[in-house]
Amino acid sequence: MSEIQGIARFKLGPGEAQEFKQVSAQCLEVVRAKDTGTLQYDIYLNDDESEAFVVERYRDSDALIEHVANLGDLMQAIMSVGSIEGEVLGDLSPELDAQLAGGPVRVFRPYLSL
Repeated sequence: MSEIQGIARFKLGPGEAQEFKQVSAQCLEVVRAKDTGTLQYDIYLNDDESEAFVVERYRDSDALIEHVANLGDLMQAIMSVGSIEGEVLGDLSPELDAQLAGGPVRVFRPYLSL
């Protein structure tokens, strides 16, 4: 299996930045404590905190599946803050492909690479 990358973009309304910060900090604690295949989990905010960007990298599809399971209830909380768009990039396993099918996350598969 190959490395999987994820990108999530949040648009935060008035008063949502503080809730986003709180929930995303809890998510990072879980990632550090439980995830075994997360290679990168970086959270960025623009200057006025109206938008956030999360960059994620996973060892493989199984690591992303584990990550989502580890976040459990926090996943619903983070997805309820603002509006979110996201992409997953990589050669997904059939199991991860099935889990993402029909959902809001767009999947991009490898085409050309260095």
